[in-house]
Amino acid sequence: MTEIQGRHNAILENRSRLMLTGVNEVERFDENIVVLYTQLGQLTVKGEKLHISEMSVDSGELNIDGEISGLIYGERDMVGRLSFLGKLFR
Repeated sequence: MTEIQGRHNAILENRSRLMLTGVNEVERFDENIVVLYTQLGQLTVKGEKLHISEMSVDSGELNIDGEISGLIYGERDMVGRLSFLGKLFR
């Protein structure tokens, strides 16, 4: 197994506030789903009444508030391809 370089942390408080680090890009969001890319791959946040309360592009920090019901991580091997696509569309 190849070790993937990058840093990402997720802290969930009372299932109502999610604090993330290592966020590269938010692909899409609405009040039921947030799809984003971290330094370690894709992350999908599911819930109700979700909204992004804070976001820092420079530090890669993102806070999501609402009724959080699930965190789903995508495949780690997608990281290289996502980084390439991220560079291509920036």
